[in-house]
Amino acid sequence: MNSGSHHDKAVQLIKECGASATAARIQVLQLLLAANTTASHQALMQAATNEAQPLDKVTLYRVLDWLVARGLAHSVTGQDRVRRFGVAHVHHSHAHFECDACGRLFCLADCPSTQPRTPPGFEARHIDVTVHGRCAECLQASA
Repeated sequence: MNSGSHHDKAVQLIKECGASATAARIQVLQLLLAANTTASHQALMQAATNEAQPLDKVTLYRVLDWLVARGLAHSVTGQDRVRRFGVAHVHHSHAHFECDACGRLFCLADCPSTQPRTPPGFEARHIDVTVHGRCAECLQASA
């Protein structure tokens, strides 16, 4: 997918949730759509500096929080306590894979099909499932 189609997809997703497609929202969602994995605020900030209109840190944080609140993005915190963001391709829970060697987080297409039972009177809102191991690149590098 090229950057033009990322732009068009970002505008479409924002408008579908009934919101204004501001330049900052489009830009951040475009960056997430272009990423092939989750990205930290720092990585997104660095990518945004290469854009025609760079974002400041506060705007980036606000837009990321807005995208998560609207269900257009999700966030996950790795073992290093760094919060990473990715596009919410489908509005349902999914699992992640965290590489214990390089620390990268990847979204997985599948999620365990059984939900843990909660005690009576409890309401589950969100389940985080993270599989730990080594990614293909780290496995290949160690071979």
